[in-house]
Amino acid sequence: MDTMDALSRWMMTEGRCCGDPVKVVSHFCTTLIEAGVPLWRVNIGQRFANPLLIAWGVVWTPEGAESYDVTHDMMLTDSYVGSSFEYILAHRRPLHKSLRGLDPEADHISYHEFAEAGGTDYYATLLYYGDGSLHGCTFVTQADNGFTAENLAMIEASLPGLSCALEPVTMRKSSRSLLRTYLGDGPSDAVWNGSIKRGERTALEAVVMFTDLRGFTALSDSASEEDVFDALNIYFDVVVQAVEEAGGDVLKFMGDGILSIFPASGGSSREAQCQQAAQAAHTALAGLAAVNTTRTETGKPPLEIGIGLNAGRVSYGNIGSPGRLDFTVLGAAVNLASRIEGLTKSTGHPVLASASVATAAPGLFASCGRHNVRGVSAPVEIFFLRGGAT
Repeated sequence: MDTMDALSRWMMTEGRCCGDPVKVVSHFCTTLIEAGVPLWRVNIGQRFANPLLIAWGVVWTPEGAESYDVTHDMMLTDSYVGSSFEYILAHRRPLHKSLRGLDPEADHISYHEFAEAGGTDYYATLLYYGDGSLHGCTFVTQADNGFTAENLAMIEASLPGLSCALEPVTMRKSSRSLLRTYLGDGPSDAVWNGSIKRGERTALEAVVMFTDLRGFTALSDSASEEDVFDALNIYFDVVVQAVEEAGGDVLKFMGDGILSIFPASGGSSREAQCQQAAQAAHTALAGLAAVNTTRTETGKPPLEIGIGLNAGRVSYGNIGSPGRLDFTVLGAAVNLASRIEGLTKSTGHPVLASASVATAAPGLFASCGRHNVRGVSAPVEIFFLRGGAT
């Protein structure tokens, strides 16, 4: 069995099953080099089905290999526009280009960068997957004579095997990325591992955080759709980033509301959960204050939020019909957190918490008296977060 046959066999067996794209691409490149293809840099790009990321890939050099992600915004930059990836996907054919004698004005900046690093020849071509999707890969050499016709033929002959190994990796990454985008870290792991099905639930101790955007109805009535969506995305971005940085999970968006939890994990204590939630609230307020400075300068109304915190036992899991499920968290602790958030409107404090949170995070909260809470027979003592802007 010659080297190329062995490479194809490895890709369709061990490579397809290993689930490690860096290992697959590294084996692919080193084997081609052993077969006489003078590779210096290889970039294998895979397209994503994801609302946040459009592609991912692996870059290989003799020093090693690493993976990367590509956002939708990057597709609008000079890094992609006019590049070989744009060319081969638009024209559906390979591109072979010498890196000598480049035109300073017409040739893409990437060609100049490779030439300055010693590259002499460049080849971009397509990977075809079983679902009909197209993906790209590029090859650069520093050989004096560039890529020969035989080199290019060997590259093309090896691509079906590479596609066979990387397509299942791409499918798994795409599926997990979608789950992560819509469910958050913890819930997406549970769904992916098959531990949560319809009607099945998991009980745990957690801090529940309800966040609501103030004045959203008035904003919707007075602003354009573009301004409303822009405001929502800014608000979501600030809160989600704050929650995730503090170790929480954003479970769902409910109109202009956000439901998040800080679950007990790895033996973490109630105190740690409450401090994480308080930190997330502080960070969200600080982030929104920075956003509002810019909005005020551009004549847009500031964004204000209310946050309610409560700690207790909750249950989360999939609910719904056999054909349509929703992942959510339920329990008395969830209901109280929502109703506490509603009190931020009347108390003037943007962040309020129950005693179960305040007593577990001494020094971070102060009492603002007892208040009637819908669904609770006796008045409940509520605490405000110290240092929160009013």
